[in-house]
Amino acid sequence: MRGRLTEACTFCEGHCRYASALVDRRPRMVGYQAAGSAPFLRGGPVAEPETVATAIRIGNPQSWQQAQAVSRESEGWFDELTDEEILTAQRTLAAREGVFCEPASAASVAGAMRDIRSGRIPEGSTVVCTLTGHGLKDPDVAISQAGDAVQTVDAEYEAVQRAIVDRL
Repeated sequence: MRGRLTEACTFCEGHCRYASALVDRRPRMVGYQAAGSAPFLRGGPVAEPETVATAIRIGNPQSWQQAQAVSRESEGWFDELTDEEILTAQRTLAAREGVFCEPASAASVAGAMRDIRSGRIPEGSTVVCTLTGHGLKDPDVAISQAGDAVQTVDAEYEAVQRAIVDRL
């Protein structure tokens, strides 16, 4: 991979300085989009994108050409997820890993989990999913998923402490 040119990387003007003895192969880049906002899967802009994952509710991405190029160059792919798949991944991360991320971040995990189960991502692969925003970035979504688990507590130290300790 040493000195390999890349159309996708505008940061380095096509010459990847990280393609060195430290890196012997390029990572495969995969992009997961919400089904209601999936221009790469629709083949063009989505006029009125809709999804609970507000941070990826983008019907016409600015970096369209770069995203297509990096997918092609890395032999990656784009796929789409339903809002339910995204929210299931968000709940799973919170319940099993203690990570409460925003729905848009959960999309990468939902897609990776699905592709690992199906074998599209081979066993033994190293998978990296970037989780950025906190789950309360979309508070209405978080509250709607919490159901009866939402508890109102007085804004006093002892009340908050009791509410936490009593649930352990």
